[in-house]
Amino acid sequence: MDIGMIGLGRMGSNMAQRLVRGGHRVIGYDLGAAARALASQAGIEPASSLSALVAALPEPRAVWLMVPAGAAVDSTLEALLPFLAANDVVIDGGNSNYRDSQRRAQFLAAQKIFFVDVGTSGGVWGLENGYSLMIGGDKATVARLGPIFATLAPSSQSGWGHVGPSGSGHFTKMIHNGIEYGLMQAYAEGFAVLKHKEEFKLDLHQVATIWRDGSVVRSWLLDLAADLFAKNASLAGIAPYVADSGEGRWTVAEAIELGVSAPVMTHALLERLRSRDDNSFADRMLAGLRNEFGGHAVKSQ
Repeated sequence: MDIGMIGLGRMGSNMAQRLVRGGHRVIGYDLGAAARALASQAGIEPASSLSALVAALPEPRAVWLMVPAGAAVDSTLEALLPFLAANDVVIDGGNSNYRDSQRRAQFLAAQKIFFVDVGTSGGVWGLENGYSLMIGGDKATVARLGPIFATLAPSSQSGWGHVGPSGSGHFTKMIHNGIEYGLMQAYAEGFAVLKHKEEFKLDLHQVATIWRDGSVVRSWLLDLAADLFAKNASLAGIAPYVADSGEGRWTVAEAIELGVSAPVMTHALLERLRSRDDNSFADRMLAGLRNEFGGHAVKSQ
């Protein structure tokens, strides 16, 4: 099956390569000439422009977007739309907000163009292991694209599925990432307690390795933790600054709007925000208040 891939960064390029390995023809476009050149070395046919990409695809066309969420998706759609025709399908495999995906699906439907939102998980390991795909959109369109999803997934029978109408794919991925925040926070806190029990001099790599087999807390994240400790037991050179790409915030906001208690995911998000304040006013105020009411000592900066 032929498909166009717009956005040949690491994730987009890896997905395109997996499709090529699976026997699909992939036409790739990226704003950067260097990215296009690298893609061509992996068997991806580079296009010099969006119009050239669309012209190289048979109708009805399938064009997959792997560009940053937000304005970049809208601007790409705006530039792409003049070259598309009725019954073409645009797939957004990035981390877009599900409300944006609903809006885009409605807009494209008025042009008789289908829109499919695909929540994609798997990261840099997806090229070899496959991607988990949560797919929203028209059921018949998703079925038509089935060979593409089956190739990208860990197997043709697992790791992917049509979860519901437009927006549901990105909504499901948003909640997936909120859960991920909570799991990562739990591991981080647990290993921090182990690290601080200095009298036992615990080998964190050993502990993580033990837990990987038979334990109820075993997971791929734990596998990655064991690998991390094997390479860098003290985490030297890693700053205590944790970024977030937006999905955790959206998950917490959605939980509040729906009246659903989600304290673990909320706390995990707040801890990420806290990590970025290396001169916390709130913490300095707490120290000052303890000194005011109890005369407790205050450390100077």
